[in-house]
Amino acid sequence: MRLFSWNVNGIRAAEKKGFVDWLLEAKPDILGVQETKAHPDQLSEALLKPEGYHTYWAAAEKKGYSGVALYSRTKPNDVQIGLGIAEFDAEGRTVIAEYDDFMFVSTYVPSASKGKDFVPFKLEYCQALVDRCNEWRQAGKKVIVCGDINISHKEIDLARPKTNHKTTGFLPEERAFLDKWFDEEGYVDTFRHFYPEQEEMYSWWSMRSGARPRNVGWRLDYFIVSPETVDILDDATIHTDVMGSDHCPVSLTLK
Repeated sequence: MRLFSWNVNGIRAAEKKGFVDWLLEAKPDILGVQETKAHPDQLSEALLKPEGYHTYWAAAEKKGYSGVALYSRTKPNDVQIGLGIAEFDAEGRTVIAEYDDFMFVSTYVPSASKGKDFVPFKLEYCQALVDRCNEWRQAGKKVIVCGDINISHKEIDLARPKTNHKTTGFLPEERAFLDKWFDEEGYVDTFRHFYPEQEEMYSWWSMRSGARPRNVGWRLDYFIVSPETVDILDDATIHTDVMGSDHCPVSLTLK
C-alpha cells in the first residue's frame, strides 16, 4: 500500500501543471493534499472525480486560502472534516479518514509566516492534533498523519540551519514541539526512521533566488505514525523529481 502527501500550493494551478496525470500514473492508494486554496464548487470534474478515487475536501472560509483534501482508492469507513474546533476548522486544515487498519489524517499546519505572533496559534493547532491522535491510540487504533507540518525538526532537515534559527519553521519552540511529539509521545518521523543520517533531502524550496535548482530547501512535509504502526512500515520516500508546486510529494509504503 502506497500513501502519498503533497502540498500542491493551489490545486487549480497544479491541475494546469499535470496533477491529474501524475495522480493517475503514480496511483497512490491514499493521497493527502494540502493548500488546495479552493472550494469544491470551484473545481473541475477531473479533480473532484478522478477515475478510481473517492475524494473529500476541507475548505477554508476565506477564499483562495489553505484547504486540504483526501483522495482514496478505497472508500473509508468514516470521514471527518476538521477537528471539531471552530478556530482551526474555519481554515480548512484537517481531513480525517477511518480505515479498517488505521486512522489517516491529511493536515496543513499553520505556517506562522506572518511572524512570531502567530506561532502560539500554530502550536495550539499542533497540540490539538496530537491530542486527537492520542485519543485514537487509546481506542486501539494505529495512526498515520501526513501533511505540511511547516517545521523542520533538526539542522539536517534544512540547507541553511545556521542562518534560520530565528526564522519561523525552525524556531526553538517549534522544534521543541516535534521533540515532544516524537520523543515523549513516541510518534515516529517515518523518513528519519528509515534514513536517520540522509542529508540534503528537502520537500520545500522558496520560489525566489533559484532555490530548487540549487537545492536550498527545507523538509517540511512528513508522514508521522504512532509507535504501534512501525511494524507495518516498509519505506519512506521524498519525491524531489516531481514538479508542479514549491513542495514535492512525500510517500510512505506499508507492508
